[in-house]
Amino acid sequence: MGITASFLLGIFTVLLVACVLGWGTGPRARGKRGMLGGITPRQAVAVLSLSAAGLIGLVAHESYTAKAIVPTQGDRPTVGFGSTFNEDGTPVKLGDTTTPVRALIKAQAHISKEEALFRSSLPGVALLQGEYDLYMDWVYQYGSRAWLKSGMRRELQAGNYPSACFELLEYRKLTSARKEGPGWVVNRRDAQGRPMRWEFDCSTPGNKVCMGVWTRQLERHKKCMELQP
Repeated sequence: MGITASFLLGIFTVLLVACVLGWGTGPRARGKRGMLGGITPRQAVAVLSLSAAGLIGLVAHESYTAKAIVPTQGDRPTVGFGSTFNEDGTPVKLGDTTTPVRALIKAQAHISKEEALFRSSLPGVALLQGEYDLYMDWVYQYGSRAWLKSGMRRELQAGNYPSACFELLEYRKLTSARKEGPGWVVNRRDAQGRPMRWEFDCSTPGNKVCMGVWTRQLERHKKCMELQP
């Protein structure tokens, strides 16, 4: 997608709101005690919030669409900065439209809800600000339900930060109720052995189905590993 006036206006709005709200001014409480004892650069998740840089990176990755689209085969319809739900909690549907300002309001409502769930899912865990932003970026894309079952959460709870980074690479597949084309393999069968669910590995070299999904996971993994002490 090329850079359009609407997209630039959207990014300007993000910057403006981030400044007004003081987004990313740092942790909401002082203290640098890590989850395993001792002093570390990491902060308790309970006192962190998405930074302005994290917010801008999130919406830039999602891009801006004035009309609802289905971004990747099998996804929910999204509008604005990748929002799947409106501010009132109703799901986005094809045909819906928005503006950059309204899109940011949708994204902010979504992010605030997801952040509360994210923090409560990691009691006693400490993260760097960059790690927090990165995992919130993942949660915005995949949702809290997926996060609660994720390998990243499991490894962070155990204090295995590099292992949590590698778990990001496990999220590279699309699923469908039918075989969509070449490269799709059976994901699940019923009691009689008949295919019920199919999947496609987005890390398949040169694929035109969902290469962007894999590229984004590689970017997240690289950033995550670069943050490790």
